[in-house]
Amino acid sequence: MKIEEVKSTVRTQRISAHSHVKGLGLNAEGVPLHMSAGLVGQKAAREAAGIVVDLIKSKKMAGRALLLAGPPGTGKTAIALAIAQELGNKVPFCPMVGSEVFSSEIKKTEVLMENFRRSIGLRIRETKEVYEGEVTELTPVETENPMGGYGKTISNVVIGLKTAKGTKQLKLDPSIFEALQKEKVEVGDVIYIEANSGAVKRQGRSDTFATEFDLETEEYVPLPKGDVHKKKEVIQDVTLHDLDVANARPQGGQDVLSMMGQLMKPKKTEITDKLRMEINKVVNKYIDQGIAELVPGVLFIDEIHMLDLETFTYLHKSLESPIAPIVIFATNRGRCVIRGTNDIISPHGIPLDLLDRLLIIRTLPYHSSEMEQIIKLRAQTEGLQLEEAAFARLSEIGSASTLRYAVQLLTPGHQMCKVNGRTTITKEDIEDVHALFLDAKRSSKHLSEKNNKFMM
Repeated sequence: MKIEEVKSTVRTQRISAHSHVKGLGLNAEGVPLHMSAGLVGQKAAREAAGIVVDLIKSKKMAGRALLLAGPPGTGKTAIALAIAQELGNKVPFCPMVGSEVFSSEIKKTEVLMENFRRSIGLRIRETKEVYEGEVTELTPVETENPMGGYGKTISNVVIGLKTAKGTKQLKLDPSIFEALQKEKVEVGDVIYIEANSGAVKRQGRSDTFATEFDLETEEYVPLPKGDVHKKKEVIQDVTLHDLDVANARPQGGQDVLSMMGQLMKPKKTEITDKLRMEINKVVNKYIDQGIAELVPGVLFIDEIHMLDLETFTYLHKSLESPIAPIVIFATNRGRCVIRGTNDIISPHGIPLDLLDRLLIIRTLPYHSSEMEQIIKLRAQTEGLQLEEAAFARLSEIGSASTLRYAVQLLTPGHQMCKVNGRTTITKEDIEDVHALFLDAKRSSKHLSEKNNKFMM
């Protein structure tokens, strides 16, 4: 009989290329440790990124830009993601690639502006009248359907809420019952209901139920203090793009023509500058009143050389606007032609007037020993076991070709060792898969040798 262990799904994630990156790995003085928080080497680049994080936290970096420049596979994206990890979950981080601006649905400048607005958060603080507590009872009251027929409708819902101070029974509108169903509220959950709007927010399961199951997939929260009916400061985090989209969507009726009109709309709609200006006015008013706080996030644009002259010009205007995020660019190009021109050659394919506005961080190729440590880190993240000789061979392959190629051989190597009935990847497994697959350099050499065999 086969017995399988049931694994918890709390933190199950697909392992991505940068799952191991947890931060910049700096000590208390801001000096980078050789191997920490998932990053290895690149000490000068990480120290510079640490200074940028301090500038962002002290709100002295808004509207400025940073450029990560270095050869392929030197950790530019990893450093950008590490900056995002250092800033925390509450700071918006919007990654994009330069080629995303070439959309067939909306203008290039609109794609850039959308991502700019996605990178700017608004933290709204409101004092609301709420009913808060642990759900002790949830009973929908049914009546005969007024439209006739055999079905029944819910006329109201009776809910019991308990806090550390007391309990209260509420009779609610059926529309609030729909909101309770959407939030998947059950007896034992801690919720709050806004008295004015009827909006329901599930905060988590009451911690009195914390030992209910062996496998915990819930977030447990303590029983609320005070009365059930009280005034509570509610903090909401939204981005400016969320506000744009919410206000750009037409509030049509429920008739057939309105529904057909919404169905016939294209997938993406451009948001007008006039609407954005109106939203900015309201946002500024909230900030002046102390209701809201602006949280400039990070917009990360990889492969910046893919942008053309028009979009570079648009970036100047966007970077200098009063509401602008911190922008991090990354490129692996040297001197090349600026896209959208025929003969203008510039460093990194970026116009000189934009380069003047950037702080440039240089990333350098990894040494063989650093590559070995990164490969060990990736193997640990992917749950693979390798012999020391296999790690040494992979770092040699990485030095001869690229680090990315060496890391990509880990999974085929694991498959090869499984076929051979082993659990630990050996040097022979790595040699076998290295012979089966070609890296870019060997493929290029093969093409030059057998050029006459290929179609022109």
